[in-house]
Amino acid sequence: MLRGSLALGLATATGGAAAVAAAPRAASAVPAGTDHVILWNEALRLAFSRTDLAPGPLTRKAAILNAAIYDTVVSLQGNFTPYLGRIPREPNYTYDVVSNIDAAARVVLPRIFPTVDFTAFYNEAAKYKPIGNPGPEGFSTSVGVAAARRILAARDGDGSDDDTPYADGTEPGQWRQTGSGPAATPNWGGVTPFVLTSVSPLRPPPPGGFSSLPALLASPEYAAQVDEVKSLGAVDSTTRTAEQTRIAFFWANDVAGTYKPPGQLLRHTSILALDNNLESYQAARLYTMVSLAMADAAIAAWDAKFRTPIDLWRPESAIRLAGSDGNPATVADPGWQPLSVNRNGVRFSPPFPAYTSGHATFAGAWAGVMKRYFGTDNVTFRVDSVDPNEQQYRTYTSFSAAAVENARSRVYLGVHYQWDADAGLSTGDAVAARVFARLG
Repeated sequence: MLRGSLALGLATATGGAAAVAAAPRAASAVPAGTDHVILWNEALRLAFSRTDLAPGPLTRKAAILNAAIYDTVVSLQGNFTPYLGRIPREPNYTYDVVSNIDAAARVVLPRIFPTVDFTAFYNEAAKYKPIGNPGPEGFSTSVGVAAARRILAARDGDGSDDDTPYADGTEPGQWRQTGSGPAATPNWGGVTPFVLTSVSPLRPPPPGGFSSLPALLASPEYAAQVDEVKSLGAVDSTTRTAEQTRIAFFWANDVAGTYKPPGQLLRHTSILALDNNLESYQAARLYTMVSLAMADAAIAAWDAKFRTPIDLWRPESAIRLAGSDGNPATVADPGWQPLSVNRNGVRFSPPFPAYTSGHATFAGAWAGVMKRYFGTDNVTFRVDSVDPNEQQYRTYTSFSAAAVENARSRVYLGVHYQWDADAGLSTGDAVAARVFARLG
C-alpha cells in the first residue's frame, strides 16, 4: 500500500485527500516509511519547482524517470506490459523490488536534473533494507540500473536539444513576443514521441476550421473568441466572478517556484493513488501512463503551436492590436492586461502561440488516462494547487470535469481563447487512448 507524506505535502493513505489540507506545504526532511514510487515522484516534483523549465522538457523528464521505474517493477513483479521490455536477472542474486526502484531513480535523477540536490531523498531511500535472504552472490540492483540506462539511451538524440531560434511573426494574427521572453522550446513539436509513431495524425484542425490566417481574423467566430477573453480575462474584468478568478489561479501554476502544469497533474495522480490504496506496482503503472501521455501531449501541443500554418497570437496581442486585424467587430484596447501575473506583480502571457492550449492538452491526457485506468470517469476526488495566488483545494466528481475546468481556466486567466481549450482537450484524450492501448 502507498503510504507516507513528503516534502511537498502528500496525504497519508489513511487520510486520503482529506488529509491533504492538514499536510505541510514543505518540510526539511523526508519522513520515514514513504513508499518509494511516491518518494521518487516527490523528488521529481521538487526538481520541477527548483528549475524554471518549459512544460515540454518537464514532461520528458517525468516520462524517463517513471518509465525506468515501471520497467524495473515489471521486470521483477507483475504481468503488465513493459514499456521498452523486461530486464533479465543475473543468476545467483536476490532481487529486491524496492532496492531496484531506488537504483533506477538514482541513475536517472542526476542525469535529468544535474543541478538539483536530492540528498534528502537519497538518505531516506538508504534507510530501506532489502527483504528476503541474499542469494549466493548477494542482493543485486542490476535490473533497476539497466532499466534506467536503457531509457536514457533510448532518448538520446530525440530532438529535445534543438534550440534553433524562432522568428516572431509580423503579420496580424501571427504570434509575437508579449514581454515574457522569446518563444519557449519552439522546436518541441519535432521531438520523437514516447508512444505515438507520429503526432501528425492527432494535429487538430485550424482554429475555427479556417485554412488561412486572413480568413480566420475576418470571421465573426474570431471576434467572438476575442471578445470573450477580453471581457473575462482582463485583470480589471467586471464580468469574471470571484469563483472564476479562483479557478483561473488554481490551475495556473505558470510561474517560477511552482511545479508547473505537468507537476500539478502528477501531484493529483499521487492523491488518487493514495485515495485508492494502490499497491506500488499499480502506482508505478499509473504514474508511467500519465507521464508518457503528458510527454506525447506536450509534443502534440507544440506541434500545433509552431508547426502549422496558423501560429496564433495571444489574446494580449489580439486585443491590443485589434485595429490591425481587419475585423470591424473587434475593438483595440492598447492598455489591456491579462489576469495572469508573475511573482513580481507583472501581468504576462506565456511565451508561445495560443493554439492549442498546453494546459488543456495535458488535462485531456491526464483525465483520459485516469478514466481508462480506473474504468470510469465518475470518481470524486479532492486536489490542491501550489500557485502563489490560489493555494487552495477543489473537489471534482469526475476526471473530465476537472480537465474541462482546467482548460476553461485559461480563458479566465486571459491567456487563451476557448477554441484553444477545446482542441487541447480533444488532442490530449486521443494521446491518452493510444498510451493506454500500449500499456493498459
